[in-house]
Amino acid sequence: MAQSLFDQAFEEVNKHVGKLSEEGAAARWRVLDRLREPDRVIGFSVRWTDDAGRVQINRAWRVQYCNAIGPYKGGLRFAPNVTEDTLRFLAFEQCFKNALTGLPMGGGKGGSDFTSKGKSEAEIMRFCQAFMDEYMRYTGEATDVPAGDIGVGGREVGFLFGRYLRLTSRHVGMLTGKPEALGGMAGRTEATGYGTVKFAMLMLDAMGEKLAGKRVAISGAGNVAQYAAERVIREGGTVASLSNSEGSAAFGDGLSQGQLEDIRDRRERGDRLKQIIEGFKNATFRDGQRPWDIACDVALPCATQNELDEQDAERLVKEGVKVVAEGANMPCTSEAHDVFERAGVAHGVGKAANAGGVAVSGLEMSQNATRVPWEKERVLAQLDEIMQHIHDQCVEHGGETDAGRVDYTRGANVGGFIKLRDAIVALGVG
Repeated sequence: MAQSLFDQAFEEVNKHVGKLSEEGAAARWRVLDRLREPDRVIGFSVRWTDDAGRVQINRAWRVQYCNAIGPYKGGLRFAPNVTEDTLRFLAFEQCFKNALTGLPMGGGKGGSDFTSKGKSEAEIMRFCQAFMDEYMRYTGEATDVPAGDIGVGGREVGFLFGRYLRLTSRHVGMLTGKPEALGGMAGRTEATGYGTVKFAMLMLDAMGEKLAGKRVAISGAGNVAQYAAERVIREGGTVASLSNSEGSAAFGDGLSQGQLEDIRDRRERGDRLKQIIEGFKNATFRDGQRPWDIACDVALPCATQNELDEQDAERLVKEGVKVVAEGANMPCTSEAHDVFERAGVAHGVGKAANAGGVAVSGLEMSQNATRVPWEKERVLAQLDEIMQHIHDQCVEHGGETDAGRVDYTRGANVGGFIKLRDAIVALGVG
């Protein structure tokens, strides 16, 4: 039987904090045992009507994992492959990620097996409204604060928030990632991708190197991948690839900012990546292939969980990769992680490297609470400070591997666990 995503995530944490959880207050209060189970898993059906007047039914969940540090905080994912196990693993990871930011946020995750592909805007709106009709009884700015994720962008967040506002007449920060016109935070769209690249830059700095002049392989072609590519270009690096479920695009002399903007504009109109790059002289689309055989110094997996396996990792090591920073949540399999560890490759796991998105969501919660808007420059500066704080924790708690590199996985897991442990112990039981 295949290992569940949740068990994979839990074992990774247990590997590094198992002994720590058996000491002192963590042992007496059984902190790790309590973190193995979410506070609650809420399941519900979403019934909505399509444009032909037919009733459609989707499954949905919200995993409220741990609110010891703050309100449950984590995105909503709308995709056909969403399951309860997927959301349990994401919510568990979210607890550690949010703890590392230093902001008062607990962990949660939610979503549905709905997809917007092939749906009209009116159908997407009706689904979001029906989703909020069920979900609203569990959410609130001091209780459970969702955000966007895969399949849930500014449009969907706007529809969800609009329904909440209609039902409650409360214009509060109960949902982040909103359009700026609704109180959203400037810079939130860029935050995850920009933050991932900043973390990779800090990893390189710790090795005495810079991103400028480095070749960077990126997977994915959505929001995170696009803004990771944008910052790589801005910082003087060369973007060697993007990808989607159909294959990968390789850019011989690097993706340009103009080409990236063309990809962004045309994807918003519904064009596929393969179709878009046909007009790029320096690009080749490789059907059915992932980008991990492309020579690079830095790899940024920004697509989805377990997208980079053992063979991919071995290819990257063979090609001389120095740094892997995860823009997606747990995109590397356990076997891939072991390959990087044995080879001495610096590996920034998602709970650390891609925490920029939720960090700026936390800032949006502050903006909504005070009703004082932040300028984009201030947001992005604060984002870099938070990524520096997370990196510092990884260095403090990670120590060095036998190869003389920081063990970023251990550092992220231990740093997050300590913050969670202290809050859980302080709350007691009951």
